[in-house]
Amino acid sequence: MAAMGEMGDRARLAALLTQERERYQDQHPTSAQLHAAADHLFGRVPMTWMSKWAGGFPLGFSQAHGAHVEDLDGHRLVDFALGDTGAMAGHSPEPLVRAVTRRLADGGVTTMLPTEDAEWVAAELATRFGVPQWSFTLSATDANRWVLRLARLVTGRPKILVFSYCYHGTVDETFVVVDPATGRGVAREGNAGPAVDPATTTRVVEFNDLAALERELDAGDVAAVLTEPALTNIGIVLPHPGFLEGVRALCDRTGTLLVIDETHTFSAGPGGATQRWGLRPDAVTIGKSLGGGIPCGAYGLSAPLAERTAAAVAAGADIADVGGVGGTLAGNALSLAAMRAVLGEVLTPDAFAQMEELATRFAHGVRATIERHELAWSVSQLGARCEYRFASPAPTSGGASAASADPVLEDFLHLYGINRGVLITPFHSMALMCPATSTDDVAAHQEIFDEATELLIASGALEGSP
Repeated sequence: MAAMGEMGDRARLAALLTQERERYQDQHPTSAQLHAAADHLFGRVPMTWMSKWAGGFPLGFSQAHGAHVEDLDGHRLVDFALGDTGAMAGHSPEPLVRAVTRRLADGGVTTMLPTEDAEWVAAELATRFGVPQWSFTLSATDANRWVLRLARLVTGRPKILVFSYCYHGTVDETFVVVDPATGRGVAREGNAGPAVDPATTTRVVEFNDLAALERELDAGDVAAVLTEPALTNIGIVLPHPGFLEGVRALCDRTGTLLVIDETHTFSAGPGGATQRWGLRPDAVTIGKSLGGGIPCGAYGLSAPLAERTAAAVAAGADIADVGGVGGTLAGNALSLAAMRAVLGEVLTPDAFAQMEELATRFAHGVRATIERHELAWSVSQLGARCEYRFASPAPTSGGASAASADPVLEDFLHLYGINRGVLITPFHSMALMCPATSTDDVAAHQEIFDEATELLIASGALEGSP
């Protein structure tokens, strides 16, 4: 594998990045002032991840509609980040605005009482993801946390298993990676204040490694494997053919539950990768995108798991009050109204087909540029989501993906795009399509990507064919 995209002169790359940072600061004085004046915000941002944006400060925005964002200095940007999936339905689609406005006008945002929307949404999720029983949360993190509690409850086993560099929100047990030196699980670098060493709660192996998974599950102490169908937060890492089927078989043989987290992989289609690839999970978790930006999440249980959970409740387990499952704002009327509007009228099968077509166009254009310049880069696609990587072939494990990262090159490409009207996710070079994304939006990115690549090569910062 060629790491870091056959880099040339790093000093020249650093100089180009400095130029883009200066341009960014010159073009966005109002955003800079907003950041500088935020004396009462920890880190000067409302949420710590907002400091991840390249440029020294994040863009302040005034409005966002469809696939576009307008910043405080009046620049209109094509948005391929879409709130890191939270706005996969697009910004403020009309059905969502209408449903939320009606809910607010009718009164009763949260009452700890159900509305008719709850059963509609649960039935729709059951149809899409193939598991029949659903409950609601305010985030995918809560969905994962609560399902893991239920998994330990019904199996009587203490541990879980995840794949190295997975993403499951801020669940404590999941911040563990494989140490390449020892092959053992260790806390992920930067893990802030863990309650316990996650190696004591979690087994971890590399994605696409069935032999390692079998070894760890044979210990007999794992309640559940929690996995994304494809890794997404360390770059898109796709499963090898037969890998996910092998995971299911090993879980069946060892009496381990299989939990599929579709929070990011919902981009694969109307029922995520679970529906597209015919997966058979014991539980599904999802968040972010269901409500079009209104905080929400959900978890679904297979019929056998629902029956086992109900039996544990009948035997005295408390999931209705102080047992650590549930919350007073979960399943609130506003979230459910938003989810019904998004699933029923926005993220429809027809919309997914259009979104995937645009993602394929995006991927083909980037791939053509990579091939034309003979770069050691690659492109991965997962339905409506695609990403270019500074490695070829594309990494097939979280550890390999982490090793191929090039933050300086990423920052340059991110800033080059922002400075010319295109926004991609701040975490890596990933783009997501929404129902409002257009061919013109994809073409805008392609033009800027070509310009940036040619500049990198011409300057000597990147080795490639001119």
